[in-house]
Amino acid sequence: MSACVPTRHNRTSRSSRPPRASGVKRPHSPPPPRGGRFHIPGADLSASITVFLLAVPMSLGLAVAMDAPLEAGLISAAIGGIVAGLLGGTPLQVSGPSAGLTVVTAELIQVYGWRTTCAITIGAGLLQILLGSLRAARSALAVSPAIVHGTLAGIGVAIALAQLHIVLGGSPQSSAVANALALPEQLDRVSPAAPLIGVLTIAVLALWPRIPGRIGSGVRRIPAALAAVVTATAVAATAAPGIARVDLPSWRSHALPELPHGPVLALATAVFTVMLVASLESLLAAVAVDKLSAAPSHPASASPPAAPSHPGAAPHATAPSHSPPSPAPAPAPAPAPASATATPSGPSSPAGSAGSTTGPTLPARRSDLDRELRAQGIANTLSGLVGGLAVSGGAVRSSANVRAGATGRASTVLHGVWVLLATGLLVTVLEWIPLAALAALVMMVGIKMVSFAHIRNVHRHREVLVYGATITGVILFGVLKGVVIGIAVAVAVALHRLARTRITVTDHGEQHLVVVRGQLTFLAVPRLSRTLGQLPEGSDVVVELDGFFMDHAAYEAIQDWSTAHTAHGGRAVFTGRSGGRIAEPASAAHSCCRPWTPWRNHHCHDEPGSAPEAGHFIGRSTEAHPGADRIDTSQDTPHKASACVSGPEPAVHRSPGRVAGPHSPTGRRPGGNRLISGLSSFQRNTAPLVRDELARLAAEGQRPSQLFITCADSRLVTSMITASGPGDLFTVRNIGNLVPLPNAESGDDSVGAAIEYAVDVLKVESITVCGHSGCGAMQALLGTRPDPSAPPTSLWRWLRHGLPSLERMASRHHAWARISGRLPTDALEQLCLTNVVQQLDHLRAHESVARRLAEGTLRLHGMYFHVGEAQAYLLTEGASSGLELDEVFDRVGPGEPSGPGELERSGV
Repeated sequence: MSACVPTRHNRTSRSSRPPRASGVKRPHSPPPPRGGRFHIPGADLSASITVFLLAVPMSLGLAVAMDAPLEAGLISAAIGGIVAGLLGGTPLQVSGPSAGLTVVTAELIQVYGWRTTCAITIGAGLLQILLGSLRAARSALAVSPAIVHGTLAGIGVAIALAQLHIVLGGSPQSSAVANALALPEQLDRVSPAAPLIGVLTIAVLALWPRIPGRIGSGVRRIPAALAAVVTATAVAATAAPGIARVDLPSWRSHALPELPHGPVLALATAVFTVMLVASLESLLAAVAVDKLSAAPSHPASASPPAAPSHPGAAPHATAPSHSPPSPAPAPAPAPAPASATATPSGPSSPAGSAGSTTGPTLPARRSDLDRELRAQGIANTLSGLVGGLAVSGGAVRSSANVRAGATGRASTVLHGVWVLLATGLLVTVLEWIPLAALAALVMMVGIKMVSFAHIRNVHRHREVLVYGATITGVILFGVLKGVVIGIAVAVAVALHRLARTRITVTDHGEQHLVVVRGQLTFLAVPRLSRTLGQLPEGSDVVVELDGFFMDHAAYEAIQDWSTAHTAHGGRAVFTGRSGGRIAEPASAAHSCCRPWTPWRNHHCHDEPGSAPEAGHFIGRSTEAHPGADRIDTSQDTPHKASACVSGPEPAVHRSPGRVAGPHSPTGRRPGGNRLISGLSSFQRNTAPLVRDELARLAAEGQRPSQLFITCADSRLVTSMITASGPGDLFTVRNIGNLVPLPNAESGDDSVGAAIEYAVDVLKVESITVCGHSGCGAMQALLGTRPDPSAPPTSLWRWLRHGLPSLERMASRHHAWARISGRLPTDALEQLCLTNVVQQLDHLRAHESVARRLAEGTLRLHGMYFHVGEAQAYLLTEGASSGLELDEVFDRVGPGEPSGPGELERSGV
């Protein structure tokens, strides 16, 4: 039985589901309430009211901005909330009239009329359903972010320019350019009432979230948009009774769609444009909701969820708490009925089998974007059929939903129900709202679509040209043409970067240095050949290649020149940027297997002829010498096909006690032969480099500064992940990186002796307990317990030392250990993190450790290594010392000290 079984981390939705007997609830799928089937959590109810109060003025404002029937905005808000909320793949996303389509819809209404625009919306919805069924949602996000954000920013500029005319008491023009040119004339005939109401609305929007003190914390529960519109409406009712207001026509005169009239190509372009903008806006909002709901500030992620406060409550419905649910025996698995409003990912996971420990609630998985795209398509089709605006997911509404504490799709659906009721019951109230207030509200939405954070990000990635071209194209020529211009500029920039190659020649007397900066493609071959051809025959030439890509044409050109130059008595040496010599595979065949290469991928010590044939290879010199840096040839050229690297092997099914022979179907060599070959490789390549250092250590004795306690898992290579060498770490490895309490029942003197020897004899300066992802020992603790009547095995007697970690995870008196910036992915990772913290407590119980800690001469550290990500995390200093309640593991970045030998100096 393996003690540390590797767990798969497949990111597909099917493999990410927890086992049926694990007792872990699937995200957004709480168990059905005992008191009734359709229970609505209180957090969702309050969040739905908050979003409703925000959605009504925004829907009316967008309808005004598009010059559409005002009731159409309310219809699309209701359908988006109910239909997209029920069927979508992002339960916390709120859909409604699309802000990104404001300019497009306004132009369509002006050209084709309202009824044909509804038909175009239906066509766009059907196209979204088709694309969602073809699973094209992720592909839509493959467009350069500079193009996507540039498109939305251009739309935002156009929205702001159009709404500025309404704020000034006029009417918008047909395009953004026309609106900009008409502004001076509009300013000449401005009336004071509308601008003052608009300025008041903008002031309340800006200042409402910044109200300080206890009063501010109370009033901020009311959406700023609602507060701004209510304030503006109240002031307009008393100070400007004649100002233009909302005019909701009778439902009897509501226009429904008709068969479209116009050129087929133009109509098809309109359908595609509506589909493109609505889909991009919805998918980007869904990704943003995922990030927002996983952020530490969100109640669902700031701390592990507490037990539901009432039957059927969603896991995130309660107040933030660091107390996980208490484990309790559960009945045998039984199918649970699915809730109509809380099952986006399937039915709830049944409880675990008797005697198992109920795990913690999983955090929400990433959105199902294909499902979300299909739901948006259905909502758009229905909205167009009943005469509503085009629907998309909205970042403003969705972020308000998340921040209001929503836990599932119930809040989204309820907000749609409230909007639907408001369209019939609050008509008189809505008609008091001044149009200038709604225009100011939508203008601020447009301004916020130009995100300075996106601009900084685009500038950092050198995509400003693409971003600027897209914005300019959208403003001057419309959305679709702007996107095409952005794509064209992005392609041109990529080709320019790929083709940009700088070649310089320096004459050093008897030697010529040719430096090639950039990627070597066929576009650079003429210039490269001309430069190399001008070098004197028979000269000594060094060619420095500073790039990570070389195509076949460039390789052939360099090889042909090198052959000809050598034939004429010259000498040609090829180096990389660092000066390392580039060689052929014959000289590198026995050194490309790095120290961390697994045995199964080694071909360095294969029999002659067993290595796969190498193609064109340009690697760096492998002439090893003491102190030489390890050379990475993974980015030299596409011709780096090394004879020493093979692809992943198929899964091998082994029988107990049976080892595949050299000619077995697995193609693997017996383990003994691998060990002998590895030893031979060490003696040939590594021993000459470390012999002097080991001789010094043999003479002086070991003086490690660290005691490193970690798991025996074969994937955890301590010297690799800590960048340590001989004499640095005094390492103790066991199943599950456990530290038995001193004098505990079935205690283990081996670990205690190692701790005592390291602390009292070797005088180590710190002790690190390192856990890792996918630990089989922790998985065994979470699984089914052995039969109590049977005698315990050696493994289970050892795993008893891990039971305190399991109890700590289930206790209400301890904070949940977590990784900074995100929740644990599942119950197994939660236990792996908790186990590190618990074993640090066990360490403090050892007399020698406690004495050194009291003297201030010893420090303890917690570490977690994610195998699949090759990422290390360190427990914060306060938590490691036991002085801090919040147990958070911080990510170790590339610029930080990478080994435990630097822990004291880093202050982590």
